[in-house]
Formats: sequence, structure tokens, C-alpha cells
Amino acid sequence: MDWRAILDDFSAHWHVYVSMPFIAAIIGYITKRAAIEMMFKPLEFVGVGYLGWQGVIPRNSHRMASTAMELMTTNLIDPKEIFARLDPKKVTEELREPISRAVDEITRELLAQYQPNLWELMPQQAQRLVLSRVQAEAPRIVEKLMRELAANIEDVLDVKDMAVRNLVRDKAMLNRLIRDTAQPEMRFIAMSGIYFGFIIGLVQLVAWALTKNPWIMPIFGGLTGWLTDWLALKMIFFPRQPKKFFGVGWQGMFQKRRMEVAHDYGDLIAKEIMTVRNVMEAVLTGPKSDRLYAMIQREVQRSIDTQTSIAKPFVVAAVGSRKYQEMKHEAARKAIERIPDTLRHVEDYATDALDIRNTIIKQIQQLTPIQYEGLLRPAFKQDEWKLIAVGAIIGFLVGELQVLLVLH
Repeated sequence: MDWRAILDDFSAHWHVYVSMPFIAAIIGYITKRAAIEMMFKPLEFVGVGYLGWQGVIPRNSHRMASTAMELMTTNLIDPKEIFARLDPKKVTEELREPISRAVDEITRELLAQYQPNLWELMPQQAQRLVLSRVQAEAPRIVEKLMRELAANIEDVLDVKDMAVRNLVRDKAMLNRLIRDTAQPEMRFIAMSGIYFGFIIGLVQLVAWALTKNPWIMPIFGGLTGWLTDWLALKMIFFPRQPKKFFGVGWQGMFQKRRMEVAHDYGDLIAKEIMTVRNVMEAVLTGPKSDRLYAMIQREVQRSIDTQTSIAKPFVVAAVGSRKYQEMKHEAARKAIERIPDTLRHVEDYATDALDIRNTIIKQIQQLTPIQYEGLLRPAFKQDEWKLIAVGAIIGFLVGELQVLLVLH
């Protein structure tokens, strides 16, 4: 090996040699940024037929959301324990005024609909007496329903379905769940491309000096894109426990940041996914909502029978047996119709009482390293080979461009 010839060539083309580690560092950074952005963007497919791209996470939104929420419902949230925190008496007190208004409206509407002449002929004092009796009964129904719901919440609420539906419907929220939780990791991936790329560029410099083969640059460009992506992804999660390498301590970044992640994850889940409003919507429109309606219908109809127990034969005679049954169904329907507006008055109390944020923070801190890894790992695991492959291709192309610019 003619070392003098190599040194002479280095002197003559020093700018080529010096540029190699820096260009490799740039390749490392570009491929990392590309990999990160391709995880999240675009939210919808852009392209024609099979030629195009949709962000890895939005494209697999249902699988990503299901995996993340499976962990949440299995290890972080116990619906029965959470909803047991709601005090039925406190809920009833918070809802007393809106319930009173709703009962007043429903009673007037029903009597005007089924017995308009009787209601209009009744003295105001008699009308008030009817309304006050029904209004006095309504809070007892609400309190009873609340106790029954707390004891059987899993019969009327599918927490996982609620969370997945919201995340699939709003892909930007799913992106935020992963991107905001793992922001330092994303930044590390991008910056690691510079450091790893520079080191590989130094090896490339030596290989070029020894071979002068034009394939060196694109091959090392591809290697830089592939290896730096692979290393960065591994260093996020591994090792799971602190270990020493050559006397230097190291632990996977995501594992090391457990406390910080717990707070970020808890904030996002509590503010955007497990909100009281979303829970209400899930209870009222989710796959188990028919059970709630059956409960409400049963209690409302039972209450009507109780209120009219003494005068029931006269009421039935006045409106007819079929119409009496219709009236009970209509009362339940009208009560259910007003639930969303009525429950808005209890949102603040329920948010404080359920305390979703602090519950999630506490539970995350108790997860095993493998369980905890599941908060973020699904976002990378299945499709990370695609990101690594794209990094290698971009690196190869940039290396080929380097050959054209530097040598020609």
C-alpha cells in the first residue's frame, strides 16, 4: 500500500476528504427528519393508487389507537374504581336545578299532549302540586340511577371503544398523543443522525482513501441512513434498565424519562380523550348505550306508576290503557333527549372527582419496563423497517449526488 500516494492525493483533494464526514452528518440528519415526518404526515393518503404516502400512524390509526388504549384500559384505568368516586348525592345536588326545569317542561308537554283539556282546566295551585310531586321524585331517580351506574359502569360504558373512536376520528389527536409524549425522543433521533453520520463519514473517508471506488459514497450514504435510523430507534427504548458501557451509564431515553412521560401522557389523556364530555357521549351513543336507555326507561316508567298509583285507574280511564303506556314511553324518551344538556352542569364536579390525570400518572409509575414501553413502542415497532429503509434509500441517493458534485 503506497501511503505516500494516499497522502499526496489527500493534499491535492483535501476538500473532498474533509467534506465526507460533514456530508454524512447532513445525510444522517436529513434521513432522521424524513423518518420522523413520515411517521405523522400526511394525515390522509396523498397520491394515486398505490403510488403515494400516508403517515405511518394516521394510516394505522385504528391499530395504533387500539394497542395504546388496550394498555390504558388494562393497566391504567379501572372504570369501576374511577366511577365509584362520583358521589350520587353530590351529582344529584349539582343537577337539581336543570332536572327541575326539565321535569317541569316534560310534565307540561306530556299533559298538554295526552290530556290538554284536563291540564288547562286545572287551577294553577293544582298544576303546581302535580309539578312539585314529580320534581321531588326526580332527584331520587337520578341518585338511584347514579348508584346503579357506578356499580355496573362496564355494562353501559366501553372505555376502550370510546378512546379508540375518538382517536380514529381525530388522527391529529392520535399524532399528538405520540408526538407530544415522545418529543425529546424525536429530537434525539434527529440529532443522533448528525453524530452517528459524522462518525460513519470518518470511516467513509478512510475507505475512499484506500479504494477510490465511486460506489463508496452512495454505499456509505445508504449505510448512514440505515444504521443511524436503526441505532437511534434502539437507543430510545434499550436498555430498559440502567447499564454501564465502558464505564459510562446508559438507559433507553424513554425509560429514563418515565416521570416526565407520566405527566405528559396523563395530561393529554385527561384533557383530550377521557374527558367527562367524551365519557358522556360514549355512554349515550356507544355500543352499550341501549342498556343505559333501558335503565332510564325502567326508572321513569316506574316513577310514573308510583306517582299515579292511587289515581291510576282514573288516569287509565281518562287517557286509555294504550295511551297511558305511550305516555310512559314518551316521558322516558323526553328524559333521555335532555340528558346531554342536563349533564353539562355536572362536568366540573365530575372532572375533579374522577381525577383521571393523577390516576394515570400514578399507574404509569407502577408499570413494568416492558408495559411502560408499550405507551410508545407500537408507534415504531411494526413499521420501523419502512422508516429505516427510506432512510437508507435517501442516504444512498444523497451519496450518489455527492459523487456527482465532488468528483465531476
